[in-house]
Amino acid sequence: MRRLAARVAAAPDPATGLEELALRRAAETDPPDPLPGRIVAALAAGRPVAATAAELGLGARRLHRRSLAAFGYGPKTPARVLRLQRALALARSGVSLAETAARSGYADQAHLRRRHRVLGMAPRILVYTRTADYRHDSIPAGVAALRALGDFEVDAGEEPAVFERPLEAYAAVVFLSTSGEVLTPAGRERLAAYVESGGGFVGVHSAACTEYDWSYYGRLLGARFARHPDHQPGRVLVEDHDHPATRHLPAVWHFTDEWYDFRTNPRGRVRVLASADESSYEGGGMGGDHPLVWCREQGAGRVFYTALGHAAEAYDDPDFRAHLHGGVAWAAGVARTRGASGT
Repeated sequence: MRRLAARVAAAPDPATGLEELALRRAAETDPPDPLPGRIVAALAAGRPVAATAAELGLGARRLHRRSLAAFGYGPKTPARVLRLQRALALARSGVSLAETAARSGYADQAHLRRRHRVLGMAPRILVYTRTADYRHDSIPAGVAALRALGDFEVDAGEEPAVFERPLEAYAAVVFLSTSGEVLTPAGRERLAAYVESGGGFVGVHSAACTEYDWSYYGRLLGARFARHPDHQPGRVLVEDHDHPATRHLPAVWHFTDEWYDFRTNPRGRVRVLASADESSYEGGGMGGDHPLVWCREQGAGRVFYTALGHAAEAYDDPDFRAHLHGGVAWAAGVARTRGASGT
């Protein structure tokens, strides 16, 4: 450094001297290795690692060594990053998640969502809380509980205009104790297209009291609310432990809620995960077969519904939080069942 400073200071014009020295050093330096740029270009185009090695005339081991020297990682890591960048660009442009997964090289959209999680990018969910009829005091507690799960980026709101914009950035849409007619005609079309193309949908509690004038919504959810007895303790009978929403629960789960009755029994149209034991509380109206929690598939999308969640205290219950987490994760495509994939 001292010799460099002395040579610059000795020049008639220090600026010119510095420039001449820099040019001389550049001429003496070997040109940059073009191979790292060619590796990136091939991977960015979506070529598999093996095809990249063949295209560059390298064996798999040599490609690994050159990639490690250039990037600090083997070629699979930059390939995954570049693939994710392609997926994000497609999703942000409004392309559906199913098409995004196919075009960016993922096996399916569940693979895309799991990869987001592996890379530390939490799936984003939309929590919709608009009410046009009865409004539950537990809604703020429900939103807070979903945020506290930690595995999702949560956007929460109740303006119908959110459904008049692209929804593809969301892994799932959650109707949290909504009620009445809460969507515009354009919002209905957008939500239906989102689910049919692979988006997840979660209904919590009075989501079954929502959009009575929209027949598609009734089919989507699986059943519509009819009535409920007083808020009281009772027993939930877990029928299916192969689902993320119920696998942590005991066979008989003691809980306090409103124990919704439905206009029709959804069994046969949905995969029932848990039902109500009407002998454990007063006022049940569906008899010995009373589904309470279920899931189903709609088009390419997944739908999960739980009738539980009336009171704010429910959202402080660790078992109920895990129940919600499993349902949202399954609908969002980041958790799998051990049994059937849908109904």
